[in-house]
Amino acid sequence: MRPRRILADLNIYARNYLRNPAALFFTLIFPIILITMFGFIFSNTGASSIKVPTVNLDHSSNESVQFLAALNHTGVVSIQVVSLAPGTNFSTWLGQNGNTVGLVIPAGFAQSYAAHRPVNVTAYVDPQDPTSSGFLQGALNGVANAYNLRAAGGQPVVGVQSSTVGSAVFKYIDYLVPGLIGFAILTSPMFSIAELVSSYRKDGLFRQLSLTPLTRAEWLVAKIIWYTFLSVISAVIMVTVGALLFHSTVRLSLGVIPFLIFGPFLFVSLGILAGSAAPTPESAAVVANIVTFPMMFLSGTFFPVSTFPPGLALIAHIFPLYYIIDGMNQVMLFGNATRALGDIGIVLVLGAILFVAGVYTFRWREK
Repeated sequence: MRPRRILADLNIYARNYLRNPAALFFTLIFPIILITMFGFIFSNTGASSIKVPTVNLDHSSNESVQFLAALNHTGVVSIQVVSLAPGTNFSTWLGQNGNTVGLVIPAGFAQSYAAHRPVNVTAYVDPQDPTSSGFLQGALNGVANAYNLRAAGGQPVVGVQSSTVGSAVFKYIDYLVPGLIGFAILTSPMFSIAELVSSYRKDGLFRQLSLTPLTRAEWLVAKIIWYTFLSVISAVIMVTVGALLFHSTVRLSLGVIPFLIFGPFLFVSLGILAGSAAPTPESAAVVANIVTFPMMFLSGTFFPVSTFPPGLALIAHIFPLYYIIDGMNQVMLFGNATRALGDIGIVLVLGAILFVAGVYTFRWREK
């Protein structure tokens, strides 16, 4: 074993590594992106109270108002009493409005408390947001125990029962499936198309395509059709695996189809722009990563946007993936067609803009 040969090989490998933008990205830049994003996402954890929309069915009796005031006094939660139209499902309303926790004070709360009869308040929680759910339930249990001690010497009068945001049967996997479908819609075309455009340009394949009757728009549409097909297959696989292995209750419906079509339409066009901006296939991978990873983590794929700090939640609304995931949540979980139509409208407009930009950005021949 000769140190000279080891150092020579080390020198060659180090130079090649430093010339590889993708390797440098995952080694140096990607960890910085991760710690920055997760730092911002969880920067408010434990630092401020959690907003809790509350329905008081006891007509604002003195006891119910004092109970809510005691919850506010804990500093853990911030009670916000809301009034809903008759017949509105509170669980569905919470999901449609992006809330992960909620509270209902039942009718007859004050009367039952005065008579030492058991009465339960209902905490609505989201399995995808265990932090907020845990804070709410902890505050409720603490205040309920104090009320029981004061009223009946510790006998269980005021209790806490749980329900799930969106539906009584939804679990964490039900909230995760739409996010993972959105993840597939984003990553497959973005990484593949960005690298494909850069490679074709480097190898001179675009120059050869320029000699055929095929136009740039036709070439781009063919890729959109392919990735739409892949998105549909991915959605079917994820829903099926979720149902068979984890007993997920969400199913594909006609309302999901526009997102499976216009999502690839948008991200294939964005991938064209990323590939056109990169001089080499290696740098194309870096550009695709820089665009994709913040969008992946800040659009509600794995964490509900409602748990983000206000400034970060505002940034999340800039990313097109947010509207794809939010729209599929509205269709698959909450049955809110109106909001889903608004989401698909935004995706369609952004996709059209990026498609036109993509057609005019890349060229068959280099200047």
